[in-house]
Amino acid sequence: MSFQLRPYFPPDFSALSGAPEVKLCPAPADGVAPEGYHAMSIFPEYFKIGGTWHLASESRMDCVAVWEDGRVAVREFRRLRRGDLVAVGRTEQGEEGILVHPDGFREQRREGDLFAFRQGRSRETAFSRDYDELYELLRHERDHGKVVWVMGPAFAFDHDARDAFARLVEGGYVHAVLAGNALATHDLEAAYRSTALGQNIYTQESQPLGHYNHLDTINAVRRWGSIPAFLKGEHIDNGIIWACEKMGVPYVLAGSIRDDGPLPPVIGNVYQAQDAMRDQVRDATTVICMATTLHTIATGNMTPSFRVLPDGTVRQVYFYCVDISEFTVNKLSDRGSLSARGIVTNVQDFIVNLSKGLGLM
Repeated sequence: MSFQLRPYFPPDFSALSGAPEVKLCPAPADGVAPEGYHAMSIFPEYFKIGGTWHLASESRMDCVAVWEDGRVAVREFRRLRRGDLVAVGRTEQGEEGILVHPDGFREQRREGDLFAFRQGRSRETAFSRDYDELYELLRHERDHGKVVWVMGPAFAFDHDARDAFARLVEGGYVHAVLAGNALATHDLEAAYRSTALGQNIYTQESQPLGHYNHLDTINAVRRWGSIPAFLKGEHIDNGIIWACEKMGVPYVLAGSIRDDGPLPPVIGNVYQAQDAMRDQVRDATTVICMATTLHTIATGNMTPSFRVLPDGTVRQVYFYCVDISEFTVNKLSDRGSLSARGIVTNVQDFIVNLSKGLGLM
């Protein structure tokens, strides 16, 4: 059965005919919102301006709505400029000309007892149905959407996991990768030295002086001047980064305070890295985060639950968090990403199973 997106049901604006216009106040200074500003959520939000309800099409949690050039733009506080017209109001049902619409996709709700066991998602949850849904979703998104993968370095520590993800890239199921210095470093180390953090990626045995291997890899990439030059010069023909370069898949490597090296493309300025990540998330339709708590929460906070397509269609954004730790899966929901689906499992096993289920291995 082919995958079917849920239809979007816009609000019934006839019931809001008496709603006032939203109040627009100028930002008093660069980077400063006016008092009473409205903070955005992950849901579709409409603002009544000039007698019309306008949807903020590129939303982001914890940002503000700015009216400019006949549309509602959503802007981080740091991007505000003095005089920007910012929407003001803290109510969400039209009382101040602002409507938050959380049920546009009419998620299925099951009737049941008020008290029941195993209603959350934990290491005891069976995720067979989730895998089946993911196979269908990814086959649909390969041709009709944009799949962004957010990755920690765990994949680079195992030969089969690296191979499985590379096959996903080559199969067209990966349209962008968001990661840090560690993923790329240890993936390239695996291709260059057959180790990750000094352990053989096949046997998991530590190698003599293996703790130098990731540093030698970084140093070699820096000597060549770029990752593409390193791949060509060292005759690398496997791995995650190699597959991304081969298929022209963009990857954003956001730096951290503890980075070794780092590799040449790592973005050291945190706000530049955030901008680069959001550039990829802005038109994503499915986001899958794996084994990286901070990157997952950061991406979750900049990913709305919907996307407005070029033809004006509003469609759902699918967001998955895969981690062996229940803490990470639950933390994402605690931070406001209420539409995220959690899968508690070893990410190396997850990516191998996913690749096999899609017929790539």
